[in-house]
Amino acid sequence: MRTGEVHPKERLLETAARLFYAEGIHAVGVDRLTSEAAVTRATFYRHYPAKDDLVAAYLALTSERIRTAVAAARQDKPALEALVDTMAVVGNATTGEDFRGCQFLNAAAEYPDPEHKVRQVIDDHRAWFFGVLRDLSATLGHPDPDHAARVLVLLRDGALSGGDLDDAETVRETLRRAVADLFAQGS
Repeated sequence: MRTGEVHPKERLLETAARLFYAEGIHAVGVDRLTSEAAVTRATFYRHYPAKDDLVAAYLALTSERIRTAVAAARQDKPALEALVDTMAVVGNATTGEDFRGCQFLNAAAEYPDPEHKVRQVIDDHRAWFFGVLRDLSATLGHPDPDHAARVLVLLRDGALSGGDLDDAETVRETLRRAVADLFAQGS
């Protein structure tokens, strides 16, 4: 492999991330993935024994990128600012040019079985995000940090759905205001 050349496994993963998000997971077949990633079917199956393994890897990559963004948003900040900036990661995502909703909610709609490996990646991501919000809510002295985190997760889900259906800037501002209201009244 020449320097600067992207490994076939990574090409497949980046191609899948782009196509799955833009068109839907079940709408994109293995032939399309291999063609656009410029790999053979044998290479595909060597790295991902089944398409669902690639889907799980795509969602794990998405989760990793969100975790990195949230860590950067929280870094060295007081709890309220860290919480506001964590939720701003969500709000800002809705204003992207190619925004099509939440990758995890989109995938959950295509994988209804809660025992499926794809749903396990989704559940892991949601549990992590809930934990971040619960910890920040507790640090802020909210009387019921679990409830506050559940409300924030619902706000997140709504913003990521509404950002695709409604005016993204309005959704982002409504999310910011709802976070401020929750902690102005809930503390």
